[in-house]
Amino acid sequence: MLVAHTPSGPVRGRRVAVTGVGALTCAGVGVDALWRALTRAEAPETKRVAPFDASHLGGPKELRRLDPFALYALMAADEAWRQSGLTGPLEDAGSVVTTGIGGLQTVLEQVVVLTGKGPDRVSPFMVPMMMPNAATAAVSMRFGLGGPCETVTTACAAGTHALGNAARLVASGRCPVVVAGGAEAVMVEIAEAGFRNMTALSNVDLSRPFDRDRDGFVMGEGAGIVVLEEWDHALERGATILAEVIGAASTADAFHITAPDPDGRGAVRCMELALADAQIGPGDISHINAHGTSTPLNDLAEAVAVRRVFGEFSPPVTSIKGHLGHSLAAAGALEGVASVQTLVHQLIPPTAGTTSLDPSIDLNVVVGAPLEGHVETVLSNSFGFGGHNGSVIFRRFNPDDVSA
Repeated sequence: MLVAHTPSGPVRGRRVAVTGVGALTCAGVGVDALWRALTRAEAPETKRVAPFDASHLGGPKELRRLDPFALYALMAADEAWRQSGLTGPLEDAGSVVTTGIGGLQTVLEQVVVLTGKGPDRVSPFMVPMMMPNAATAAVSMRFGLGGPCETVTTACAAGTHALGNAARLVASGRCPVVVAGGAEAVMVEIAEAGFRNMTALSNVDLSRPFDRDRDGFVMGEGAGIVVLEEWDHALERGATILAEVIGAASTADAFHITAPDPDGRGAVRCMELALADAQIGPGDISHINAHGTSTPLNDLAEAVAVRRVFGEFSPPVTSIKGHLGHSLAAAGALEGVASVQTLVHQLIPPTAGTTSLDPSIDLNVVVGAPLEGHVETVLSNSFGFGGHNGSVIFRRFNPDDVSA
């Protein structure tokens, strides 16, 4: 169990507070830019991250030694860390920042060097730039985080798995603080060709989750970071608590390398385990931040799973991939950031690009405009190639709840 709750506080495990969030997306630099974009009905025109100023993170020489995915992670982590008000070094604090593919841009650049100039000209920085753990290593070094420094590479579920694994490090007492999330920067020709040739991408370059005419996902990129902190630790230093992580789970479909189980059995178990972890029922979920990639099979399988878990309950559902595209491992992390913002602002974003809901989906999908109302809990789902499933449950911070 992550944290088991009673009205007076946790029974087992330590409570996990969210004290900082950061983002870098096609909507711009920062969480505010992300949230403004998500609350609009229209999606940003491009899913690429625009050029940005990273001079506060280091000099030109230092920054050139980071693949874009690691730089994206550092940008988002810097925002989240500043919001948290923490200062390092922290010997027992951890970092769990993930990616689905890693430094693909660096690999491609060095292949050109290899073929054009020979092996002696390949950069000695290629390996540390391309390795999937480069982002989490960079984060740990920047803030002096001396605890576990890990990378969870589980395709499109990795960002959510990073948040869940980080929450367990805090809840178990291993780490008072963990910086967690995901980053991706693979909008390059070879990646697009690979996804397109497996018929995963939209033929009209339009992300429209759960829509009757959806025909594939649109590639995105960026980074999302969340600072998770032990509840007492946050209260003792007077931190602003944004939300709480109360449950998380991970399962496998054990079905197919790319296609989801059409019956959604792995996704069902994942959501049910997350609910059990949080010791709440389906009727206690206020909102579902769905995986919702805009592919025919994945959206339908997720809908089947959600209906099986929630039955008569029909919480509002949103997929922010309509706005941002699908940024692979960064997606779940950005959806975690969006879930926290939903709780902070008490506003559920609409699903961009969706105009005609598929009748076979049969979910309460929010479209057109943001939905106002009381939002107590958000379930955030991610599912990845390989049959990976991840769920995290966030709860609204109640200012009257200062118990430890």
